[in-house]
Amino acid sequence: MAKISCLSVTIVLILSMAFVIQLASAGGEGSLRQQECAGACTYRCSETSHKKPCLFYCNKCCNKCLCVPSGTYGNKEECPCYNNWKTQEGKPKCP
Repeated sequence: MAKISCLSVTIVLILSMAFVIQLASAGGEGSLRQQECAGACTYRCSETSHKKPCLFYCNKCCNKCLCVPSGTYGNKEECPCYNNWKTQEGKPKCP
């Protein structure tokens, strides 16, 4: 019985540590400070033909959420706040 209990505690600790590590690295760029948003958004918007609105909304989202998904498109699941912020029409607010 003690072996099962010890094993259960070990598994819970390992899963907890994995969750904390995942949270710490979420957002591709990691958790950003507001002054780091500009650089992250410059990269995020680097391949779009609509740079000005992309940068405006990306910076607005980053300043609120303090993260920007990795890459130049997609990967929004890495940053739930960024992913879930919607316009009044229900469309994604963040690029």
